[in-house]
Amino acid sequence: MKYKLSDICEYAKEKIKISALDENTYISTENMLPNKGGITQATSLPVQEHTQAFMKNDVLVSNIRPYFKKIWFATFDGGCSNDVLVFRAKKGINSRFLHYVLANDSFFNYSMATSKGTKMPRGDKKAIMAYEVPKLSYKYQVKIADILEIIDNKIELNKKINKNLAA
Repeated sequence: MKYKLSDICEYAKEKIKISALDENTYISTENMLPNKGGITQATSLPVQEHTQAFMKNDVLVSNIRPYFKKIWFATFDGGCSNDVLVFRAKKGINSRFLHYVLANDSFFNYSMATSKGTKMPRGDKKAIMAYEVPKLSYKYQVKIADILEIIDNKIELNKKINKNLAA
């Protein structure tokens, strides 16, 4: 059994004042790292008065050039550029499970296949919400997310060890 992505999440629509943000709480496609690498500190803030807001546990995905696979599970509240899609899990859906669904290479492949434009392709927001995901109980969503999080933490630890050994 499958869900459409729109059955388990929605795009966040709230706005936030730029004056409430700083380089640590603003996310743009420039400070999102490719290949699911997370984020770095922003180098600047936009000049407009308001921008897209996000909340802790939302999933942020760069909508420009989806093949770069820029995704981040929000660990704090903040604001982001309009080129970043903010996915919010619906009631009864585990937000970490949603993150892992969207971090799957098949999601990025689907996003590219349905994107618009050639030089700077952008994901089609309507088509993205038609992406099919497994229909699992909340209990299984949590189990899957817990297992994948353990693996991610081990990978991160190994990267740190490798960096220390290289130094």
